[in-house]
Amino acid sequence: MEKTIKFEDIPIQKFSFKQIEKKMKSYIEQLKAAPDFETGFKVIKAYERFGSKMGTNFGIISVRFTLNTQDEVIAKYQDLVDEISPLISNLANEWNKVLVALPYRKQIEEKYGSYYFQMIENELKSFDEKIIPELVEINKLSSQYDRVMGSAQIEFRGQTYNIPQMGKFSSSADRETRKEAAIAVDKFFQDHEQEIGDIYGKLVLLRDKAAKKLGFEDFTELGYLSLGRVDYNPEMVANYRKQIAKEVVPVAQKLYRAQAKRIGIPFNKMYNYDYNLFFKSGNPKLAGDSHYLVESAGKMYHEMSPITGEFWDFMNERHLLDLEARPGKQPGGYMTFFDEYKYPFIFSNFNGTPHDVDVLTHEFGHALQGYLSRNIKPSEYRSPTLESCEIHSMSMEYFATPWMELFFGKDAEKYRYYHLSDSICFLPYGITIDEFQHWVYKHPTATHEERCAAFKEIESRYLPQKKYPKEMKAAGHGGWWMRQSHIFGSPFYYIDYTLAQVCAFQFYVESTKNREKAWKKYIKLCKMGGKYPFVHLLEKAHLRNPFEDGNVAKVIRPLRKILKGFDESKFE
Repeated sequence: MEKTIKFEDIPIQKFSFKQIEKKMKSYIEQLKAAPDFETGFKVIKAYERFGSKMGTNFGIISVRFTLNTQDEVIAKYQDLVDEISPLISNLANEWNKVLVALPYRKQIEEKYGSYYFQMIENELKSFDEKIIPELVEINKLSSQYDRVMGSAQIEFRGQTYNIPQMGKFSSSADRETRKEAAIAVDKFFQDHEQEIGDIYGKLVLLRDKAAKKLGFEDFTELGYLSLGRVDYNPEMVANYRKQIAKEVVPVAQKLYRAQAKRIGIPFNKMYNYDYNLFFKSGNPKLAGDSHYLVESAGKMYHEMSPITGEFWDFMNERHLLDLEARPGKQPGGYMTFFDEYKYPFIFSNFNGTPHDVDVLTHEFGHALQGYLSRNIKPSEYRSPTLESCEIHSMSMEYFATPWMELFFGKDAEKYRYYHLSDSICFLPYGITIDEFQHWVYKHPTATHEERCAAFKEIESRYLPQKKYPKEMKAAGHGGWWMRQSHIFGSPFYYIDYTLAQVCAFQFYVESTKNREKAWKKYIKLCKMGGKYPFVHLLEKAHLRNPFEDGNVAKVIRPLRKILKGFDESKFE
């Protein structure tokens, strides 16, 4: 029977590495001594239960740290997790070595499937105890970056805001307000550029050192292995980027030109902050405050399907949504899963912009997948790799489009156009971040200035419309990447959003033709969890593979037709 404890009542279990080490070594010895499949499988199940409890405890700590990065008590717990996680990974590595060498491995494979051991062997390639010192420092530096971002206090027109709270000013219909807001945020990055640059420089060198200790030429291959990418490689991703450059960048440039025309600014005089405004009359306006949005989301999910209504109630009754921006709260949004309780948790920073609705749909899609996969065994199969996870979230954004009147009233159609065009224009940005990271790890000893120069060159190819005013010195010389947290904490992750977007577009197009069929296909995908790697999962879900030549063009073509169906004259 599932527990119904509320999030705030979940206790943090005190722990020490010695306690964890003793328990894990005991399981390792038990597995070594297990004479047959029946005995060994019982040990495996017990080890999984222990891992579930430990992972949940660490997850609770991580969430509470991001909710308030200034809480010194939680920060100490997070520091301890950062310090001992690599040591725990080393023990898990010992366990894995024993597991793959068991004489009755074939029987385990028959029970769990071949992908189970494929994942484990992938982990064995990407970890060894000799890289523990580097991993400890990497964790500490990643948390240091989170603290810097969470501590942002931006003075703007007599008030103090954090970065997410500045969003409503950055997209103001008043150009001067947009400009001032953009400069104010950039000033924070100017003031912290040396600190952020130093953090990243150390992270890159540590990752490169760890990779070379393991025998890799550089961190790229290790980075891919660490993300569980067993069925595609950097060459396939590079070819995918070429497709985006060829098929999507020209479409995005046309959309940017149309945007400039709509808001009444000559295209060659548009600055980066101008692209935050989609319509001269202002971006789609929310029909109410954050409480209204949450109530509307509840109505939508109850109307959408029985399972989404049931799940919405599940999340609210257990207080598993923290949506408001606050001082000290880490920027961004995410969904995480507490395995022990079978609870998804949604974290975001509402800032009074249409992005608040994106969060309510995007993170809900992540959470719904976690909920629908919560009973899959083994637990390693509950969550797929990251690019697959993003399909669930991005597709939910499109399944929610019929209910946009609830959130935007008369601006609903305006939002639908904004959301689709913005999603298309995101793809060139996504490949910019990805290509930059590939460059960085091929040039690990580059200086901060050289990294910024590389980013500026890549940005100019994929996002040629971007220009910065002279006051935006950090972004202007190629420092925009400092804002992208994934670059620091999850190297090579960002391309996953674009791969998933290409898949989500397919659900969207299909839903415009046969919503019921598309929905059943989506729920089936969610229920598969992580039973298969990315490319195999696409085959099972009957989705086009973005890596195959021509598939990006086939996905984008119907979207261009949908865009033409909007009457832009109504959005002035």
